[in-house]
Amino acid sequence: MFFGTYTPKLDDKGRLFLPAKFRDELAEGLVVTRGQERCLTVWSLADFSRMTDRLREAPVTNKATRDYVRMLFAAASQEVPDKQGRIGIPATLRDYASLTRDVMVIGAMNRVEIWDPQSWATYSEEQEQKFAELSDEVFPGI
Repeated sequence: MFFGTYTPKLDDKGRLFLPAKFRDELAEGLVVTRGQERCLTVWSLADFSRMTDRLREAPVTNKATRDYVRMLFAAASQEVPDKQGRIGIPATLRDYASLTRDVMVIGAMNRVEIWDPQSWATYSEEQEQKFAELSDEVFPGI
């Protein structure tokens, strides 16, 4: 499980040091691709495979399925962390998420998200009140 917020930097070659707490779970490899809200999503190979299996079951005749699959897989990059725990972030994905040197890396349960710091700050601020309100909807009766 991934949780926490970290502030690593991209190096000059577009590589990112994964937070140490995430490295064991991603050591065998990972997939980085577009996420929602213009962030990047990092999946372990096992979780990406499970998601792929579910998408295979979706009807290809459904336009929303085709659109989603195209956007997800066209940008996907399979990576294996090097001995220092770095992964490459392809230029197209860095551009998509407006990543420069500073980044925010957040744990989001079964995935890792990589954000531009300003985008994350804006999103976080906008969601703060909703977060408080959603607890009753997400966890009714607790």
